[in-house]
Amino acid sequence: MRRRAREAALGVLFQMDLGKLSLEEALDTVDAPDWPSDEWTLVVTLARGTRGHLAEIDTLIAQVAEHWTLERMATVDRNILRMAIYELVSTGTPVGVVINEAVELAKRYSTEESGRFVNGMLGKIVRSGLPPLVGQAADA
Repeated sequence: MRRRAREAALGVLFQMDLGKLSLEEALDTVDAPDWPSDEWTLVVTLARGTRGHLAEIDTLIAQVAEHWTLERMATVDRNILRMAIYELVSTGTPVGVVINEAVELAKRYSTEESGRFVNGMLGKIVRSGLPPLVGQAADA
Protein backbone atom coordinates (compact mmCIF):
# COMPACT_ATOMS: atom_id res chain seq x y z
CA MET A 1 0.00 0.00 0.00
CA ARG A 2 3.01 2.30 0.32
CA ARG A 3 3.22 2.23 -3.49
CA ARG A 4 -0.29 3.68 -3.73
CA ALA A 5 0.72 6.45 -1.31
CA ARG A 6 3.84 7.20 -3.38
CA GLU A 7 1.72 7.34 -6.55
CA ALA A 8 -0.66 9.80 -4.90
CA ALA A 9 2.21 11.93 -3.57
CA LEU A 10 3.73 11.97 -7.05
CA GLY A 11 0.40 13.17 -8.43
CA VAL A 12 0.29 15.95 -5.86
CA LEU A 13 3.86 17.03 -6.68
CA PHE A 14 3.14 16.87 -10.41
CA GLN A 15 0.08 19.10 -10.01
CA MET A 16 2.05 21.58 -7.93
CA ASP A 17 4.89 21.65 -10.47
CA LEU A 18 3.00 21.68 -13.75
CA GLY A 19 -0.40 22.98 -12.68
CA LYS A 20 1.03 25.51 -10.22
CA LEU A 21 -1.43 24.41 -7.52
CA SER A 22 -0.70 25.04 -3.84
CA LEU A 23 0.03 22.04 -1.63
CA GLU A 24 -3.43 22.19 -0.10
CA GLU A 25 -5.15 22.50 -3.50
CA ALA A 26 -3.18 19.55 -4.85
CA LEU A 27 -3.87 17.44 -1.75
CA ASP A 28 -7.58 18.22 -2.11
CA THR A 29 -7.56 16.44 -5.46
CA VAL A 30 -6.72 13.18 -3.66
CA ASP A 31 -9.75 11.79 -1.87
CA ALA A 32 -8.37 11.59 1.71
CA PRO A 33 -11.44 10.04 3.42
CA ASP A 34 -10.93 6.84 1.42
CA TRP A 35 -7.35 6.38 2.64
CA PRO A 36 -6.17 4.47 5.71
CA SER A 37 -4.57 7.02 8.02
CA ASP A 38 -1.03 5.61 7.72
CA GLU A 39 -1.16 5.80 3.92
CA TRP A 40 -2.58 9.31 3.93
CA THR A 41 0.13 10.36 6.39
CA LEU A 42 2.76 9.08 3.93
CA VAL A 43 1.15 10.98 1.03
CA VAL A 44 1.18 14.22 3.01
CA THR A 45 4.67 13.63 4.43
CA LEU A 46 6.21 12.95 1.02
CA ALA A 47 4.44 15.83 -0.70
CA ARG A 48 4.96 18.41 2.04
CA GLY A 49 8.53 17.34 2.80
CA THR A 50 9.58 17.26 -0.84
CA ARG A 51 8.06 20.66 -1.50
CA GLY A 52 9.50 22.10 1.70
CA HIS A 53 13.04 21.13 0.71
CA LEU A 54 12.69 21.71 -3.03
CA ALA A 55 15.61 24.11 -3.43
CA GLU A 56 18.02 21.77 -1.62
CA ILE A 57 16.79 18.72 -3.51
CA ASP A 58 16.99 20.50 -6.87
CA THR A 59 20.56 21.59 -6.09
CA LEU A 60 21.48 17.98 -5.33
CA ILE A 61 19.93 16.80 -8.61
CA ALA A 62 21.69 19.55 -10.57
CA GLN A 63 25.06 18.50 -9.11
CA VAL A 64 24.84 15.02 -10.64
CA ALA A 65 22.75 15.71 -13.75
CA GLU A 66 25.27 15.68 -16.59
CA HIS A 67 23.93 17.36 -19.73
CA TRP A 68 20.50 17.84 -18.13
CA THR A 69 18.83 20.82 -16.53
CA LEU A 70 15.86 20.39 -14.25
CA GLU A 71 13.71 22.30 -16.72
CA ARG A 72 14.66 19.91 -19.51
CA MET A 73 13.71 16.79 -17.55
CA ALA A 74 10.24 15.36 -18.01
CA THR A 75 7.95 16.72 -15.29
CA VAL A 76 7.12 13.21 -14.06
CA ASP A 77 10.79 12.18 -13.92
CA ARG A 78 11.81 15.38 -12.14
CA ASN A 79 9.16 14.89 -9.47
CA ILE A 80 9.94 11.20 -9.01
CA LEU A 81 13.58 12.14 -8.40
CA ARG A 82 12.61 14.87 -5.96
CA MET A 83 10.29 12.63 -3.97
CA ALA A 84 12.76 9.73 -3.91
CA ILE A 85 15.56 11.97 -2.67
CA TYR A 86 13.35 13.33 0.08
CA GLU A 87 12.37 9.80 1.08
CA LEU A 88 16.00 8.62 1.03
CA VAL A 89 17.17 11.45 3.25
CA SER A 90 14.18 11.73 5.57
CA THR A 91 12.83 8.27 6.26
CA GLY A 92 14.19 4.95 7.34
CA THR A 93 13.12 3.31 4.09
CA PRO A 94 15.99 1.22 2.70
CA VAL A 95 17.83 2.73 -0.27
CA GLY A 96 17.06 -0.24 -2.52
CA VAL A 97 13.34 -0.01 -1.81
CA VAL A 98 13.20 3.73 -2.55
CA ILE A 99 15.14 3.37 -5.79
CA ASN A 100 13.08 0.37 -6.94
CA GLU A 101 9.81 2.18 -6.21
CA ALA A 102 11.03 5.30 -8.04
CA VAL A 103 12.05 3.24 -11.08
CA GLU A 104 8.68 1.48 -11.12
CA LEU A 105 6.86 4.83 -10.93
CA ALA A 106 8.96 6.13 -13.83
CA LYS A 107 8.20 3.05 -15.94
CA ARG A 108 4.50 3.25 -15.14
CA TYR A 109 3.94 6.99 -15.52
CA SER A 110 6.66 7.98 -17.96
CA THR A 111 8.73 5.77 -20.28
CA GLU A 112 10.96 2.71 -20.13
CA GLU A 113 13.91 5.06 -20.71
CA SER A 114 12.72 7.11 -17.75
CA GLY A 115 13.13 4.08 -15.53
CA ARG A 116 16.79 3.82 -16.52
CA PHE A 117 17.25 7.60 -16.20
CA VAL A 118 15.77 7.68 -12.67
CA ASN A 119 17.80 4.63 -11.64
CA GLY A 120 21.03 6.18 -12.91
CA MET A 121 20.38 9.56 -11.33
CA LEU A 122 19.45 8.12 -7.96
CA GLY A 123 22.47 5.80 -8.07
CA LYS A 124 24.77 8.80 -8.64
CA ILE A 125 23.11 10.73 -5.84
CA VAL A 126 23.42 7.86 -3.38
CA ARG A 127 27.08 7.28 -4.33
CA SER A 128 27.83 10.99 -3.90
CA GLY A 129 26.45 10.87 -0.37
CA LEU A 130 23.11 12.06 0.91
CA PRO A 131 23.46 15.21 2.98
CA PRO A 132 20.80 15.91 5.58
CA LEU A 133 18.26 18.48 4.53
CA VAL A 134 18.17 21.74 6.47
CA GLY A 135 16.26 21.28 9.70
CA GLN A 136 16.78 17.52 9.81
CA ALA A 137 19.16 15.44 11.88
CA ALA A 138 21.94 13.67 10.04
CA ASP A 139 20.51 10.30 11.05
CA ALA A 140 16.98 11.05 9.85
